[in-house]
Amino acid sequence: MTDFQQQALQLAQQQTAPDWLQDLRAAGAERWSATPWPTRRTEHWKYTPLAPLQKTDFGGWGQAADAADIEWIDAEAPRLVFVNGRFAPALSSAELPAGVVRFADAGADQQAVIQQHLGQIVDSERHLFAALSNAWVEDGVLVHVPQGAQLASTVHIVHISTPEASATTASQRVLIVLEAQASASVVEHFASTEASQNGFVNSLTEVQVAADAEFRHSRVNLEQEDLIHVGGVHVNLGRSARMKGFTLAQGSRLKRIDYQVNHRGEGAELVLNGVYLPRNRQLVDYHTNIEHCVPHGTTSETFRGIIGDSARAVFNGRIHIHPDAQKTLAELSNKNLLTSGKAEVDTKPELEIYADDVRCAHGATVSRLDATALYYLQSRGISQAEAEVMLSFGFINELLREAPEASVQSYLRRRLGWLLGRPEPLARHLEGATS
Repeated sequence: MTDFQQQALQLAQQQTAPDWLQDLRAAGAERWSATPWPTRRTEHWKYTPLAPLQKTDFGGWGQAADAADIEWIDAEAPRLVFVNGRFAPALSSAELPAGVVRFADAGADQQAVIQQHLGQIVDSERHLFAALSNAWVEDGVLVHVPQGAQLASTVHIVHISTPEASATTASQRVLIVLEAQASASVVEHFASTEASQNGFVNSLTEVQVAADAEFRHSRVNLEQEDLIHVGGVHVNLGRSARMKGFTLAQGSRLKRIDYQVNHRGEGAELVLNGVYLPRNRQLVDYHTNIEHCVPHGTTSETFRGIIGDSARAVFNGRIHIHPDAQKTLAELSNKNLLTSGKAEVDTKPELEIYADDVRCAHGATVSRLDATALYYLQSRGISQAEAEVMLSFGFINELLREAPEASVQSYLRRRLGWLLGRPEPLARHLEGATS
């Protein structure tokens, strides 16, 4: 084992998790210990070195801290807030929709739901940091919607990072279970204070969507660039289940986000859109894997990236059509815009098809800002900086409009100028022009 793997096990021993989570924690620790550490020869980590983790001494768990200056996506929405991995009751809503509860407050019936599904949706043998999340599970959030019910309102789960005296870790876990014909919308917001961060966040979300249920999910990662973040969203879709997902992230020293969606029931539908915006010397890596195991499934997956300065992006999107998955319709698109001569992207869209009666397509592009369009805008009195932002915004605006929640769309438009490294007044201009 590497020094970091040993240190991670020592951190697990410092926790005081409830007895009913101990079996999962033990299995996670065993898997974490037995799995070889990824190297540049490991295919799934080929373009994303883990040196920032190995070179940092993470001495302990994060502690509660003041984070009052965070801008909420929707200030009126019910929310659970965690700061440095610790629940923050002062920042959280006093009342939550029925079925939404922390693991620490779960009753007997809710504990049974957690034990039935937690760690069962994700494949910890394939995903190393999922095994670590299992070993570290101590608290988390359960969203459980019973058969035929609808979650009363969109729930926001907010994870905030603040710098501490020494480098620390935070483990963040979410379990969402929708029974047959249920529906829910969840927003996960990862944020930080503006100060330089020195922590490591390991986040994992598992989602079970039963027959004819509908799930809407947004995941926004806008932490300060020194934070290290490894995250994953793992989903099972039942018969005729529907999921609409949206994710947006800027980069950091190390940012890796996995999406794993399994079509387990016939006729399931998935729409997954993503945007990544690394700049400076940041890195962001999205790995998505869609498994079509049964017939009549539908997947529409679109990711777009704007890479600036000396930043680097990685996109690996795979759609796997199993032999029994006849009548599948699957499309995968990845487009990238480089705004600097030093920016870099490694893109690898994959289709692996073992059925003969399917309609599938995939493609990827890498391009620069259109010089003719830039000249046209500048000839109309628009500065070069403003023209670059307007063209960049147009490149991703289609996907922003498809975010499941209007509040997420508005929030990102407010932040667009900052995300693209341009002045705030221009962001306000763009927000007004597109609202």
